[in-house]
Amino acid sequence: MNKWSHALITGVLVLLTPFSHAAPKELDRVVAVVNDGVVLNSDMEAMRRTVTLNAQQNERQLPPASVLEEQMRERLIVEELQLQEAKRLGIQIDDSQLQQAITNIAKEQSLSLDELRKQVSAQGTSWAQYREQVRRELTISEARNAQVRRRISILPQEVESLAKQLNEQQLQKVRYKLSHIQLKLDDDADKATRDAVKKQAFELVDKLRHGGKVADLAMAYSKGPKALDGGDWGWLRLEEMPTIFADQISNQGKDAIIGPFRSGVGYHILKITDVEGLETVAVTEVKARHILIKPSIVLSDKGAQKELNDIIAQIKRGDQSFADLAKQYSDDPGSAVNGGDLGWSTTDVYVPAFKAKVDALPQGQISEPFKTVHGWHIVEVTDRREVDKTDAAVKNRAYRMLFNRKFNEEAQAWLQELRAGAYVEVLGDDR
Repeated sequence: MNKWSHALITGVLVLLTPFSHAAPKELDRVVAVVNDGVVLNSDMEAMRRTVTLNAQQNERQLPPASVLEEQMRERLIVEELQLQEAKRLGIQIDDSQLQQAITNIAKEQSLSLDELRKQVSAQGTSWAQYREQVRRELTISEARNAQVRRRISILPQEVESLAKQLNEQQLQKVRYKLSHIQLKLDDDADKATRDAVKKQAFELVDKLRHGGKVADLAMAYSKGPKALDGGDWGWLRLEEMPTIFADQISNQGKDAIIGPFRSGVGYHILKITDVEGLETVAVTEVKARHILIKPSIVLSDKGAQKELNDIIAQIKRGDQSFADLAKQYSDDPGSAVNGGDLGWSTTDVYVPAFKAKVDALPQGQISEPFKTVHGWHIVEVTDRREVDKTDAAVKNRAYRMLFNRKFNEEAQAWLQELRAGAYVEVLGDDR
């Protein structure tokens, strides 16, 4: 940094009155030079107000002034480095993102926006200052997320291992009402007998899945110890049931059919007729299909809407099917080849505007044309179903736990690297 630019950055900002005899008045001063940026005294004062207020509200004792000064200055230096990184990455928080974030803050505090504004004002901060503070924090968060996420690696084996531990912890509290069918098979049985018993086991499972009563089938076919009781083992915790049963149970819920599985005495089939204490996660999946028209230099928004309205009219008249028209006209190559079919999924995978439309749309009805970030669409929900996602939810929880652990570790490492590689000069009051 050359002499004149250093002097410009570190010089005191002054405002002179129109009178020649008036003394200069300090508006602000530079506390630290951080690469090509600065930390100002006004930043320190703003942080001091916030820290003091938080300490008062939480009845905490502030450290000595010199220690507090150093902590605040260091935090502002690190924040400035992250803002510089955000600028390098081209990260900008627009007004709509900012407004959404402030709305969420108010909602989390059970306040209206007007109430939040009054609360901010009561703390001695203007609404404009508060908005910029939130924008600053969002920008820093985006930069940190972008740089730290790329440093994180989570192996499938790590997720499986942690999910297994979580399952074991949860299942310790669960009681199952089990019914059991056992088909006897001697170790010295010939191949024809082994094949016949195996076939019978799968046939019994098929009967259970199509409405067969486990008690009737157990009494008719089972050679197990509870056959005369309709296969009923009653209520058992995992540690109370035979190991061969416990090894087969994970997160299955009521009416789950497990098996057939083999042991030294033959084939076994379990049915969970009831369960207590199991936290299950059910989600609604939708099967939808759509046609996408993307506006272009030659096709306006109105033109895309008109094209989709013409397609709807053709479908209603029976001229062509939805699938055929999707193959001909849809600008979504992934689904067009399948007649616009998007397959089974939860609506969370869709962009917000598409999700909102699918969630509100009655099954079998074609929507009016609507716009998303991808272009103009029409969509039809062809089916809905409830799906048990308990196993998936546990794995998602395990992944989030691993991610959060590693994110915090890598975030600290990244900030240390950022700080170590920066040019920082702390300036005294005499500058």
